Amino acid sequence: MKIEKILWPTDFSANAEKALPYVQSLTRQYGAEIYVLYVIRDIAHHESWYGEFGKTHINELMEWAHKSAIKRLDQICDKYMDGCPLYVKHVAVGDPAEEILKFIDTEQVDMVVMASHGEKGKFRFGSVTEKVLKNSPVPVTAIPIVPDIPA
Repeated sequence: MKIEKILWPTDFSANAEKALPYVQSLTRQYGAEIYVLYVIRDIAHHESWYGEFGKTHINELMEWAHKSAIKRLDQICDKYMDGCPLYVKHVAVGDPAEEILKFIDTEQVDMVVMASHGEKGKFRFGSVTEKVLKNSPVPVTAIPIVPDIPA
């Protein structure tokens, strides 16, 4: 099996970052490219809360979210991707699981490495990880998150 493209989807949580050592190890082992993906939830399709937002306001919020995501991806890549042959940053808008699955197809990714759950992980698998595991056409490695035990 040839692994040339590895996808690491992140939600910028500490749990998502726990998958990075695995991503780094695999990319060094196979000389693979790393695709880092962050998905912005599309707020335009949510019901209004605390009144209606106009299209202009929604566009401003989405633009701010996109700029923030790019900045955060740059920080992560600068901090953690040193020594990796190639990494490519992507930002998508929509449902995270659906966008990850779309990305796998469009970029012809060979493998996905992700945390078993994100920021609010109370269960063994988060909903995004579960959907990706059940529907991915390529191997998915879900890194289990062990809760930190206070000293």
